[in-house]
Amino acid sequence: MTPLRAGILAAMVTLVADQASKLWLLNVFDLARRGAVRVTPFFDLVLAWNIGISFGWLQNDSQAAQLTLMAVKAIAVVALAIWMARSHTVLATVALGLIIGGAIGNGIDRLAYGAVVDFALFHIEIAGNTYNWYVFNLADVAIVAGVAALLYDSFLGVPAAKAP
Repeated sequence: MTPLRAGILAAMVTLVADQASKLWLLNVFDLARRGAVRVTPFFDLVLAWNIGISFGWLQNDSQAAQLTLMAVKAIAVVALAIWMARSHTVLATVALGLIIGGAIGNGIDRLAYGAVVDFALFHIEIAGNTYNWYVFNLADVAIVAGVAALLYDSFLGVPAAKAP
């Protein structure tokens, strides 16, 4: 399999897994009706609508802000796709595919719902205080994994094509 095919496959698998998980949680499991669901002592399923960007930054539900975020995301996906097409290492190409698939998955949410569907919450209790991580989804996991793999590849891997 060529690096480009591997990257495209990573993007497609990421996109399908992300959208399937969200559709199942919203329409079959009905997370909105159930509320928070404790899965383990440190992990809950919760429904959160993120109208901002990563980690809830830039929270703004105006249509102009949402369109601006979509435009920036579209430009980023195109730039990443060009980089992926020029990449020569499987690791970098798959990493870019993960980022592209995650970005498209969250973009679909923004178009369909006006916000990104987040549902995974890790937390820990220490001395009676509960500390929560940010609520996230599978697209976010893929994006973070892709960025980590790109960093690894850029510092320790074979030199790859430069970003456009």
